Amino acid sequence: MRISDDRYSRDRLRLDIAMQFIRHEARTRTIRQWTGLTDDRIRKLYRSYHAATGERPARHRGKSPQQAGFFLRSVRHRHESAALAGICGVLGVVGGGVPAAPGINRAALLCQAYAAYRATVRQPAISFEHAVLLLAKLARGNELRLEGCPACGALQLADRYALQAPRCPVCVPVAAQGVRSAR
Repeated sequence: MRISDDRYSRDRLRLDIAMQFIRHEARTRTIRQWTGLTDDRIRKLYRSYHAATGERPARHRGKSPQQAGFFLRSVRHRHESAALAGICGVLGVVGGGVPAAPGINRAALLCQAYAAYRATVRQPAISFEHAVLLLAKLARGNELRLEGCPACGALQLADRYALQAPRCPVCVPVAAQGVRSAR
């Protein structure tokens, strides 16, 4: 095998991953960070994707999402975030000493994890950009963490600075009934 063959396959992988990011409606900056492609090359890929398929995925402008509170705003968001984080953990995208820095191999795993999440959840509340944010927050560990529900042990997303561990959505009504019957 020649050196140029290896370089070709690596470049081909970058382009394939960038196309998957485009299908998931990722911003140009996100694609650049994860694949190492230039902005100009990403725009050309978008144009060629549109010409080849006739589809026009949304091109989101502006900054990527930055607020960790998005994942904790409702029971649905908490539940879906925990599901996505669990899938990412199983596939090795996050956890187990995985570095927080984006890379092409990790980007491929992220695409697999997000596709599995979308196949699992009928109408997902978490966009691809939010999935990237979730991975970053979990990898840093300074705002969000994964932990087990104190009542049943189910995996859930929790605020790093919460005073007590929140219960999962299934255990909250059970705990409320126990309080009412004790009165």
